Amino acid sequence: MSHRKFEKPRKGHLGFLPKRRTRHHRGRIRSFPKDDQTQAPHLTAFAGFKAGMTHVLREIHRTKSAMDKKEVIEAVTVIETPPMRVVGMVGYIETVKGLRALTTLWAENLGLEFKRRFYRNWYRSKKKSFSKYAEKHKGDDKMAETIMNRLKKYCQVVRVICHTQPSKLNNR
Repeated sequence: MSHRKFEKPRKGHLGFLPKRRTRHHRGRIRSFPKDDQTQAPHLTAFAGFKAGMTHVLREIHRTKSAMDKKEVIEAVTVIETPPMRVVGMVGYIETVKGLRALTTLWAENLGLEFKRRFYRNWYRSKKKSFSKYAEKHKGDDKMAETIMNRLKKYCQVVRVICHTQPSKLNNR
């Protein structure tokens, strides 16, 4: 490095460049744990957003250690978890290549926050997402019942489609 007078290692990893804020401030679940058939059905993940960082003071209790009975300050991340709302269900069947989606059942009343995520520009759009689906299945409980029976009969894995409600957070 010819512009430096003496040798000096670089500061920071080049894999994290360019250093800037994300364009989409929407959390996502990146991985799911293995399905355990012995447990009752439950949610295996929860969406949250990094709200900031702080520190905690704690005392270490280790025997035969120089740090025994000493106080240390550790950095912690504060995660904000807004309320989640279930808007649909997807049933998967086992194939040779892995899980394949068999059928999807959507809720009748989808929130405005959920519909906004289907458009790049909500302001200019016609706001027609899910209107045909809602019109087709309006008041038709038999259709939802047949899809539910199909999910129960054929699917090995059933997952719910959720979205967060950040407007219910106590943000400024």
